[in-house]
Amino acid sequence: MQANIETILEYYNLDKTRLMDILWEVQQQQGFVSSEAVEALSKGLNMSSHDIRETLTFYHFFLDGPSGKHKIYLADTVIARMCGYAEVRAALEQACGCAFGAVDESGAFGLYDTNCIGLSDQEPAMMVDEVVFTRLTPEKVKDIITRLRQGASAEEVANPDRKDRRDAAYVDTLTSDNIRVRGPVFFKAGRDYPALLAQVLELLPDEVIEEVSLSGIRGRGGAGFPTGLKWRLGRDAEGEEKYVICNADEGEPGTFKDRVLLTRSPGDVLLGVIIAAWAIGSRQGIIYLRAEYWYLKEYLEQQIQAFHDAGLLGKQILGRDFDFDIRIQMGAGAYVCGDETALIESCEGKRGTPRIKPPYPIQQGYLGMPTCVNNVETFAAISRILEQGGAWFSAMGTDESTGTRLLSVSGDCEHPGIYETEWGITLDEVLKMAGAKEPMAVQVSGPSGECVSAEQDGSRLFCYSDLSCNGSLMIFDQSRNLLDIVENFLRFFVDESCGICVPCRVGGVNLYHKIRLINAGRGSSKDLDDIRSWGSLMRETSRCGLGTTAAKPLLTTLEKFSELYQQKMARPEGVLLASFDLEGALQGHEQARRTLVQEEKQ
Repeated sequence: MQANIETILEYYNLDKTRLMDILWEVQQQQGFVSSEAVEALSKGLNMSSHDIRETLTFYHFFLDGPSGKHKIYLADTVIARMCGYAEVRAALEQACGCAFGAVDESGAFGLYDTNCIGLSDQEPAMMVDEVVFTRLTPEKVKDIITRLRQGASAEEVANPDRKDRRDAAYVDTLTSDNIRVRGPVFFKAGRDYPALLAQVLELLPDEVIEEVSLSGIRGRGGAGFPTGLKWRLGRDAEGEEKYVICNADEGEPGTFKDRVLLTRSPGDVLLGVIIAAWAIGSRQGIIYLRAEYWYLKEYLEQQIQAFHDAGLLGKQILGRDFDFDIRIQMGAGAYVCGDETALIESCEGKRGTPRIKPPYPIQQGYLGMPTCVNNVETFAAISRILEQGGAWFSAMGTDESTGTRLLSVSGDCEHPGIYETEWGITLDEVLKMAGAKEPMAVQVSGPSGECVSAEQDGSRLFCYSDLSCNGSLMIFDQSRNLLDIVENFLRFFVDESCGICVPCRVGGVNLYHKIRLINAGRGSSKDLDDIRSWGSLMRETSRCGLGTTAAKPLLTTLEKFSELYQQKMARPEGVLLASFDLEGALQGHEQARRTLVQEEKQ
């Protein structure tokens, strides 16, 4: 083991900022990162073992103990639960011979829950090792587990025709792109990337930034910061090095547009990253790819290599005084790393704790240097803006929300998938396109967004001044218990909080307990008042977007569907508080009595 770890450390030049990659290498070789491995890494990197464990234990997919030869992660999302999740979960337990959170007696299978893995358009879905399986049924589960028991690898089960993992055909054997509506910006075939980049390099960096500013494009990751302004700040920032990071940590439940862009238009994304580098003066780029998209890694590495072969990456790009390269940084399962500062911390080999701002990443980001972080969709759009012109892009959409954007639509609709629409489209129009029949509620922008009423809000517009959507739309019809969905969302935020902020760490748990209390019929008006006041406190005092938005599933449904909460309110009888769980208290008393009796008999 020591020799293997020394080889890994030598490969990464004993660079402690590459700790994420190093931990992945160790885990892939040994199955998990043992205490002995931690001590060896501590010595080799001249780091304390506590610092290494801090990173190791923070991320969902890093393991510090035996977890089964085949590690199976079933996505537990509200959409999955609408599509047969319970039956699939039971089938997995029966086929593997163990419960979730455990390893079977043979050590062959470890069963684990995980949050959204970017496949809400084809749930139920699971990851087995580095391979995904979609549209699961109990019968499909039984077949997969049987073949794994017979010695096949997860890849061999999913890819019987042995398609090359570096080709899009391999990705297509695992997932569907489900592109339902194409527009003028994305998924254009046959683009001549060398010619397009040559066209861009004829412009001065300031001219590139002016074109981006003219387009009016704002970041497509959710914050909506003007991209041209960010690039201008990056150009003007002082630093020995500057970095460009593509945020492909698409962790918002219900969102999968970036997955499809990386599959169908990776060249657009790479070109956009290179354009950003030319604009701000960067020599190094990073694509931060979520661990759930590991099956895309070799495919994307091949796309990067193709750009190298075409002279679009490396030294003296297209004969110009422009050196730039891109590497992929794998995440390890942490929703909070969607925050750009937490993502930077992760790129530096640390736990994904959001930083206090200012300074902002564009001033002081990766390794303390000016860093431009943009979303996958933003970079893909930029490649088209520099091809067609900023005025072309700004002519679409609305005055304050220009261009088009991609919507990831899932839930109670006939046509889940990807829709390219202009900003300014109404909610009703999107629901009609998706084939939503008798919709009740729509969760816009995932759990961190706004829950709206399909009946009351159908005329609302998708734009930054109204429904500011980060790309996710989850549709729920009249058959759904909306409070169950809210409870699921609150549990998600509790699971994914980094724990650094007291308002988020404590407030999230308290809100989760409140919705469980209300959903069980034991809530009171005081609980509703607490939800409003605690939600306000979290919004005003939390460090990052997770904490500031964690209360929104409760607050927005309470506003739009207050009658559902009122129907759940307890009707107190006698002197007991409405929130007092008499049955639970009695059960605890009975268990204590039985234990005491048993001890006396012994």
